Amino acid sequence: MEKYMNMGIDLALEYGPKLVGAIIVWIVGGIVIKLLVKGFAKLLDKRNIDESLKPFLKGIVGSLLKVLLVISVLSMLGIEMTSFVAILGAAGLAVGLALSGTLQNFAGGVMILIFKPFKNGDFLEAQGHIGTVSEIQIFNTILKTLDNKTVIIPNGGLANGTMTNYSTEPTRRVDWTFGIGYGDDTTKAKEVMMSLMKADSKILQDPAPFVAVSELGDSSVNFTVRAWVNAADYWDVFFAMNENIYNTFNKEGLNIPYPQMDVHLHKN
Repeated sequence: MEKYMNMGIDLALEYGPKLVGAIIVWIVGGIVIKLLVKGFAKLLDKRNIDESLKPFLKGIVGSLLKVLLVISVLSMLGIEMTSFVAILGAAGLAVGLALSGTLQNFAGGVMILIFKPFKNGDFLEAQGHIGTVSEIQIFNTILKTLDNKTVIIPNGGLANGTMTNYSTEPTRRVDWTFGIGYGDDTTKAKEVMMSLMKADSKILQDPAPFVAVSELGDSSVNFTVRAWVNAADYWDVFFAMNENIYNTFNKEGLNIPYPQMDVHLHKN
């Protein structure tokens, strides 16, 4: 009995301080982790991070800190953690390789939600598709095309590729090319086009509309016509001006030419 008591006393003297230290580190570490997670949450609020992403990011940070705390406490108790960390790293590498495409899409979704290159309702051209953003998910972004098709684009390629966001700026420039026949009055044509743009209330007058002869083509004298509009009015103005030009040119005696070919037959 005395032998076992001595062994118990020796173990208590050897591991008692380590156990007490580990308990103190566990309690203090838990308090510090809570404070760090709260501070990280406040940082996310200041950065206006998407609400759907905040719980996930806080969960990841909290879990990583807790894993580090557990490893530290076990190390203080004298438990060898080198092998455990190596196994954990190998398992993480294997999972990462198996899910490389999924993880890339996940990382792309996080980057999109943090830096916000676009938002719901924006009109985008990306990855060969054009449409309005209807939903931004953690792995994919969903577009609605002009003909009401649903396009699902993985966030990995979307975050790393080139995209055009037509909704970023409040105004856009509309460009047309109109042609008249050779022999028609170019000054009159310019006045007609300019008057049509001034009469359209959706066309902004600052910057002023622009009309100029841009090309002497094979069958026509071509004009470059430019006007600035609010982004939401782009297509309405584009289609309306095409129709107005066609109707007004006919009334004003201006010809809209089309390609012609003269064929001469020579009889021997």
